[in-house]
Amino acid sequence: MADLRLTVRIDANDQPLLGHGKIRLLEAIGETGSISAAARAMGMSYRRAWLLVEALNGGFVRPLVAARPGGGGGAVLSEDGAEVLRLYREIERRAAEAASPALAALAALAVDAPPVDALPVDAPSPP
Repeated sequence: MADLRLTVRIDANDQPLLGHGKIRLLEAIGETGSISAAARAMGMSYRRAWLLVEALNGGFVRPLVAARPGGGGGAVLSEDGAEVLRLYREIERRAAEAASPALAALAALAVDAPPVDALPVDAPSPP
């Protein structure tokens, strides 16, 4: 049986608004108090993290991430940022609960994917 996992992505006006990566970045900023430290913890560039934060802040009425008050650098989640995180995790939990029976049935029908290192290196590309 395949190990299937449900993921939640929320789009607004046919554009991605929230997904696992952006939510994980918000969590990492909340944990580290810094966009730079969050980016390092996630193995992404600071520029990529900054662009994602700009997209997050631009996608909501009020910013989700703000500069730490008092100067000296750093970043904090705003109240809205913490609430968006909470709501996303609630949506994720409810979706997983609702989809669990169908996901289990689908997993029983799916083929386990071979490990990447088991694939032949010189295999011809599919047509």
